[in-house]
Amino acid sequence: MRDILYAPWRDEYVSKEKIEGCVFCHISRHAEEDETLHVLYRDEYCFIVMNRYPYTPGHFMIIPHLHTDKLEDLPAQIWLHMSKLAQQSVRLLKEGFGAHGVNIGMNLGKSAGAGIAEHIHMHLVPRWERDTNFITAIGNTRVYSTDFEKIYKKIKSLIPNYIDIK
Repeated sequence: MRDILYAPWRDEYVSKEKIEGCVFCHISRHAEEDETLHVLYRDEYCFIVMNRYPYTPGHFMIIPHLHTDKLEDLPAQIWLHMSKLAQQSVRLLKEGFGAHGVNIGMNLGKSAGAGIAEHIHMHLVPRWERDTNFITAIGNTRVYSTDFEKIYKKIKSLIPNYIDIK
């Protein structure tokens, strides 16, 4: 007998209209869709967007507007800007969102695990003590314990208190 895991919230992923081309460039070019695309912040160099398929609640990414798959070709000014946003975002996740820790990472290239390899992006993954359990380790399944939209609104409300690029 086969176990069945029902996940009706994934219906949107299966039935949603697919974005042609680079999804991050689409988000970069469509500021008018920020709410729908779950953009938390944007400025002239980068934007911050929720990860639609997060590892933990509150997982988001910092992404340069510049389309490149090579960190080594990213202008230093943009890299420094991303780093400043990362520092401020870690503070937001710890102080504002209550995370005990944060994983930061970039998967550069498909062979390094990048799901969207054509456009570099930095992941910020909030972590809590004991936030993994048997289902992750044994069942190779993640349980997302809270509403995605609720988390998006909470983090977006914190942005003005933590993200300040001058």
